Amino acid sequence: MTLPPELPADADDRPGPVRLDVRTVFISDLHLGTPGCRAEALLEFLRDTDCQTLYLVGDIIDGWQLRRTWYWPQSHNDVVQKLLRKARKGTRVIFVPGNHDEFARRYVAHNFGGVDVVADAMHRLADGRRLWVTHGDHFDGVIQCARWLAVLGDMAYEFTLSVNRWFNSLRARLGLPYWSLSRYLKLKVKRAVSYVGDFEAAVAREARKRGADGVVCGHIHHAEMRDIDGVLYCNDGDWVESLTALVEHHDGRLEIIDRSLEHVPARRGRGAVAPAPASPAMPQTVEAMSPVEAE
Repeated sequence: MTLPPELPADADDRPGPVRLDVRTVFISDLHLGTPGCRAEALLEFLRDTDCQTLYLVGDIIDGWQLRRTWYWPQSHNDVVQKLLRKARKGTRVIFVPGNHDEFARRYVAHNFGGVDVVADAMHRLADGRRLWVTHGDHFDGVIQCARWLAVLGDMAYEFTLSVNRWFNSLRARLGLPYWSLSRYLKLKVKRAVSYVGDFEAAVAREARKRGADGVVCGHIHHAEMRDIDGVLYCNDGDWVESLTALVEHHDGRLEIIDRSLEHVPARRGRGAVAPAPASPAMPQTVEAMSPVEAE
């Protein structure tokens, strides 16, 4: 396999604003290979962030879309090269494939360019608690029971994104901020809200069955961090619209970084979780974590 050309060294190590230095980063649903992928924003986040461990929590490359129409601009090459460069420089990179890059599930337990491919992983907390890391598509009834419906839904989502890009180009010319149509529908349409809630509950139940105290997933493109019946549920969002990542700070705090908030530096933590003792009453806070374990 021929790797895309490397980024120039000065593009990787450029001087810039204060960097985000964290223990662990979780990102998913990049959907490289689609026009909807916000590769430039993602590349900027990766350049500005240092971490010991980086989890790629599925749907990194969109094999479904690439089989329909080939789309692979230079910016998507740049993201791949940046991930490989982080692995070469000592970051532990763990790839948990999702449904859109399910082809990679054939290579579980292999290492490519310093990237470990695993079916799922267990992230151990310093106090002994564990977070199960999975993409989450196995808990999507549509994916499991009616794949053709999932593909149809994916095409409808791509159409919504196309309409959204046109709409936001008009808003940009009028000096208005970005607005997500699909996120609005997901949060306002009753059936969509019910689907999201059912998905979150199912993932949390499985985490409990596995003996984990929490779960980190992606798949539904909705960043969230909350307690579900005593299980810490964390979704790291996506890099199509939300532009979000889940990070673990060196003091053990978990925070959802939202890069869609224009002119707000990510490290100032809009949408951040304030440090506080972990307890059922404060489900969005966890204590300091130990080095990652992959099972």
